[in-house]
Amino acid sequence: MDKNDLNVLDEVNKGATMGMDAIEFVEKKVGDESFRSVLNTEYGQYQEISNRANKLYDKFPTKKEPHETSAMNKIMTWWGVQMKVMTDQSNSNISELLLNGTNMGIIEGRRLINQNPNINSDIHTLLCDFVKMQEDSLEDLKKFL
Repeated sequence: MDKNDLNVLDEVNKGATMGMDAIEFVEKKVGDESFRSVLNTEYGQYQEISNRANKLYDKFPTKKEPHETSAMNKIMTWWGVQMKVMTDQSNSNISELLLNGTNMGIIEGRRLINQNPNINSDIHTLLCDFVKMQEDSLEDLKKFL
């Protein structure tokens, strides 16, 4: 595996970590049990992608540590979420917030697929699975708008 493979793997892991963080930040504000159940399922899917990415890091000779969200990024994400849901904790508002983040993840994932046709097949599969998971997530989140 080369450096480009590692960069793509980092981006997938970063996206999954950010998805988990966002769900953690809003889950406590969701009163609707069916919405909370969807969020918990999605959290598990992001976690599975991150776990798969973490296992792929072991294939690199440099033994790079998996991407972790920096404290600053976590604080900025938390703050942004808090500001957007401070006055409106409706399912619709929270769903829209998560949809926006998910859309950004899909765009970045599709860009990575298109710009990196020769990446390691395991990383390519993980990336495609991640994008597919997010596309499915869009459909689930739309129901709560």
